[in-house]
Amino acid sequence: MIKVGLILGIAGACRTDELVNLTVDDIEDVGSSLIVKIPNTKTKIPRIFVVTDVGNMLELFRKYLSLRPPHVKHKRLFLYYKAGKCSSQPVGKNTMGKIPSVVASYLKLPDIACYTGHCLRRSSATLLADAGVDITTIKRHAGWKSTTVAEGYVENSIENKTKIANQVLVGTTTSAITKTVNVSESNIPSNINFENCTNVTFNLNVNK
Repeated sequence: MIKVGLILGIAGACRTDELVNLTVDDIEDVGSSLIVKIPNTKTKIPRIFVVTDVGNMLELFRKYLSLRPPHVKHKRLFLYYKAGKCSSQPVGKNTMGKIPSVVASYLKLPDIACYTGHCLRRSSATLLADAGVDITTIKRHAGWKSTTVAEGYVENSIENKTKIANQVLVGTTTSAITKTVNVSESNIPSNINFENCTNVTFNLNVNK
């Protein structure tokens, strides 16, 4: 339960309540990925996210789902796992909210009590911000109405702060520079050297 909750929570920037109320009907297994629907959210904005086949994530989900007893009358996804098997009792908000602290304890991190259920949602947004994703995408992914919250994650992103530090201390910038070079068969260089380059894109147009 913990592993599946961790996967879905981070992949979809889920609130604890959203994970607790998730049903088996909200998840569609299309083979190469899972399509997950969050119909009821705090902001009244339904969300859809996808879990791709990274590592053994889909295998873990399918294994967990296969343990579901056939006599369960409700459709809540998360069930208590006891004595080597799933019970019919659905997982509550308190248990779901403890997933981050359980992970923190396993990793021997300090201040375990600080890892609340909101950590899954926050981790998802932070990972996107560190990957350089724009505010609009982060806002849409998490279902925020306000741009202010999403801006906070971008501003506090370590990746973003590193870029700013390089701009201040080293003088590098992230602005795009386009260089067009025309070459013919007679003057194609034998080697080209690039130094101190990041995010370089080559567009090769061949005219016969």
